[in-house]
Amino acid sequence: MTFVQGPVRATVPATSANLGPGFDTLGLALELRDTLEAEVLDGGLVVEVSGYGEGQVPLDERHLVVRAMRATFERLGQQPAGLRLSCTNVIPHARGLGSSSAAIVGGVWLARELVAGGRLLLDDAALLDLAARLEGHPDNVAPALLGGFVISGQDADGGFWAVPGSVDPRVGAVVFVPPTPVETEAARGLLPDVVPHGDAAANAGRAALLVAALSSRPEELLRATEDRLHQEYRRPAMPESLALVETLRADGVPAIISGAGPTVLAFTDGPGTTTADALLARCPAGWEAHSLAVTRPGATRAD
Repeated sequence: MTFVQGPVRATVPATSANLGPGFDTLGLALELRDTLEAEVLDGGLVVEVSGYGEGQVPLDERHLVVRAMRATFERLGQQPAGLRLSCTNVIPHARGLGSSSAAIVGGVWLARELVAGGRLLLDDAALLDLAARLEGHPDNVAPALLGGFVISGQDADGGFWAVPGSVDPRVGAVVFVPPTPVETEAARGLLPDVVPHGDAAANAGRAALLVAALSSRPEELLRATEDRLHQEYRRPAMPESLALVETLRADGVPAIISGAGPTVLAFTDGPGTTTADALLARCPAGWEAHSLAVTRPGATRAD
């Protein structure tokens, strides 16, 4: 196996999973991108981080991107003698916008590109499988890798799958990012082991409707984003976020908790529109708000 000479650069989008009723199966890529650069060295490990995580994340083999790269090189059969990694992070950490998935997808993508003929040795399906195994589930890594709207899951035999869906060009999003993070493990710990059959049936119907609403019927997004499986159970960890969701939905805005939270995502008719601008003006004090397009490319080479 031969490693390429010189640096390789990639960008990876933020993602929003669940989208209300599609717990652990629906995900959307958003035009907010981390940029990563990696290069094979003769020895050692150099990790540089700017933006989110600067001064907080480890700069050694524990770094999530490095761990993803090591796992990919292991799958390909050879570790490089040394590595340099530079990360410019704009995706907020621990806010429900897929920062860990972006790191994992960025790592596996960079490692593959650093190997001559890497795409022949590890296609996108294999890359998705590796990223999902590192993350534990595919709902964020699938749109981070493939872009757009993706329906994903895991078969009984443990294999992961992902099917891209379509998104009406009228659909955009405004995300409201609170200043306080919530770790995904803490948010998952609030979920019950068993839910009422009626709630499960209601979510199945809404998730199916959401696929249609995103593709061609955005007027159905308010009904399609109703959830009974996870959001209310997480209220103790993010009461302000759930209160904002309720306020927006009462005004007819299709608002949800993004991923495990605490970010709130509201669907709009696209960045720069009257709807998006009006929503940006409703950002709570101390929070950040961004109007974002749905991004079609997932992980891709950066110029």
